[in-house]
Amino acid sequence: MTEALMTNAAIIAVTMLLLCAIAARIRDVSFIDAVWGGGMALLALTSWLQLDNQGPRATLIAAMAVIWGTRLALHLYSRWRATGEDPRYARMLGKAKEQGRYGRAALTRVFGPQAFLLFLTCLPAQLGVLGSGGAGIGPLAWAGFALWLVGIVFETVGDAQLKAFRADPASKGKVLDSGLWRYTRHPNYFGDCCVWWGIWLAAAEAGPAIALASLIGPVFLTFTLTRWSGKPLLEKGLMKNRPGYADYVARTSGFIPRPPKPPRQ
Repeated sequence: MTEALMTNAAIIAVTMLLLCAIAARIRDVSFIDAVWGGGMALLALTSWLQLDNQGPRATLIAAMAVIWGTRLALHLYSRWRATGEDPRYARMLGKAKEQGRYGRAALTRVFGPQAFLLFLTCLPAQLGVLGSGGAGIGPLAWAGFALWLVGIVFETVGDAQLKAFRADPASKGKVLDSGLWRYTRHPNYFGDCCVWWGIWLAAAEAGPAIALASLIGPVFLTFTLTRWSGKPLLEKGLMKNRPGYADYVARTSGFIPRPPKPPRQ
């Protein structure tokens, strides 16, 4: 298993170096968001390919990660192609671009850290696949699949609703508060967490050691989306720039879906 993980680490390192070279050439790292999902799909697939006998459970875990990662990568890549450079990365690397050291900054501030965090977050899929060779699918793995399915639905439907809302000229300056967005301010983030807790549950069926070693993946992802670079940063900007967003926050759950609160009197 250690050898397979080292192979995966080498693959993701080389992939990130090549992509960093492309980013340095086009002077834009924003496609890294698409690489996040695509990279995890790649790690799950390479883990599965390294098994002599894959078996149903390893195949299920790999499929869950590959389907999730491919969908997310395509969604974020198409968004990047449509909207161009992400303002977050423009601010992060603006001085480096002016000073002619964009490539080095892209590696040390974006692609290098992302490679490490991507590998870490994907441990449930990697260890779950590598520890499940030849094994069947038991109750815990089926429970993980059910939770994964909930997550995929929330992500896919939430992203589609947001895309349609943004494409409607009448929505300019307004807040999306219908569909899944009526019950949670971040259905896509909630879906992400469900997906990776589901993959972790399926991986945990391979034994306590794998469950414990891979727990950091969903824990870190949940912390990132709810407390660090996901929800807090996004909402900080929306509170400043979107009229009515404060009222939306007051009545709508920030993460776990639940019925909205009644309007303030």
